[in-house]
Amino acid sequence: MITRDPADFAAFIESGRLVPNGPQAPRGVFMVEPVNFRVSAESAQDNAYMATGRETDPDRALEQYIKLVSLIRDIGVPVKSFPGDPRTPDDVFPNNVFGTVPGRLVVGSMLHENRRLEAGRQDIRSWFESRGYAILDLSQKECIAELTGVLVIDRPRHIGYCGMTARVDDAGVRAMHEAFGLHCTFQFDLAAGEYHTNVILSVLAGRACVMHTHSIADSHVARAIADAYGGRAIFLDEAEKAAFAGNCIALTHNDLFMSQGAADTLRRSNRALLETWGFRIRATPLDEIEKAGGSLRCMVGEIY
Repeated sequence: MITRDPADFAAFIESGRLVPNGPQAPRGVFMVEPVNFRVSAESAQDNAYMATGRETDPDRALEQYIKLVSLIRDIGVPVKSFPGDPRTPDDVFPNNVFGTVPGRLVVGSMLHENRRLEAGRQDIRSWFESRGYAILDLSQKECIAELTGVLVIDRPRHIGYCGMTARVDDAGVRAMHEAFGLHCTFQFDLAAGEYHTNVILSVLAGRACVMHTHSIADSHVARAIADAYGGRAIFLDEAEKAAFAGNCIALTHNDLFMSQGAADTLRRSNRALLETWGFRIRATPLDEIEKAGGSLRCMVGEIY
């Protein structure tokens, strides 16, 4: 089922047809090391979060990357790190280009040319193939589909939340719905100026969500998503959104990762709710990498 209607989505949730039999968290992650880190002028055309005109420090970006890898490994989640390529400055955000379900690597169909170069990477494809993953290459289809950048997935219940911008089209929604084996995709418009859903919405281990409601064009959509989690919804203010608090990810049932800037900006009431629901916040500085318009969740490709 793919729907744009909040009432249809709510009815589907209430029907009880969505059995939570999918994984709550990945069994590992893959990441791409920044090389000669810089801000991509091409991506900046439609990513208002990018710090254009500011100098970047490649050594500091690499140091922050290494610390994040270590933080993830410290909780027992395996990390496969791939080398970056100076030709593709956005490759530190691989989740937009590569995604997985058990036994399948999905390759995205990207809007910008520099990201299309990433989609052709043979080392990432070969690594997954050698582990028994079949490749489903959406870059060979007539669509735009920037995977878990535009599509936030509730893995346990096989629900997709797809915010529409130039980074995805209707054909891409259908292709991702099939590629990720979703039972329901809720398709909706993001507010003007937004580019990726995962900056303003995150589903936490299938049992809670974090969102900035004003970044969703229709308030009924935001309410329907919050209701799908029985009231377990964190509503971000403008400062929290700007600090990438929405770009967080639960890598275990309880371990919630976000950048240090996001954690420091998170209001005490929101932090208390997360802790009440059993989440432990894991944070590390990523302000250098955030100059490129994404944060921690964008850096993490999930392995299922």
